[in-house]
Amino acid sequence: MSLLERQVGYNLRRGYTRFAAHLREALAPVGLSQRTFSVLSVVVSNPGITQSDVARGLGIERSGTVVTVDELEAQGHIARTPVTGDRRAYALRATEQGRAKLDEALAAAAAHEDELLAALTPDERAMLLSVLRRIY
Repeated sequence: MSLLERQVGYNLRRGYTRFAAHLREALAPVGLSQRTFSVLSVVVSNPGITQSDVARGLGIERSGTVVTVDELEAQGHIARTPVTGDRRAYALRATEQGRAKLDEALAAAAAHEDELLAALTPDERAMLLSVLRRIY
């Protein structure tokens, strides 16, 4: 094992790079990117959420969220409605088409994780998830 391979950060980065590339390939046939998948997931789970809250929840720039919401809206996956009392804010809701698209994407993402994590036992997968959540 090299000195670099002993570093947690290096291994996290290598694992993330592999995971992200594989997920990108898994989501491509569904027609979603990692970002649109993430935003759509948050909107489906939180009907009426604002774009600012989506950005804050995902830890992404608000300007990038606006572009992603525009894309999802153009595809018919989400709808924006003005927030009463705040002319600058919009509430986001998934459409029926968007919920169906998310179901399709979740199946692709689950298959992707199953493939990449096949060498781990269910307990190891749970531990990995727990450790990663504690880090962030």
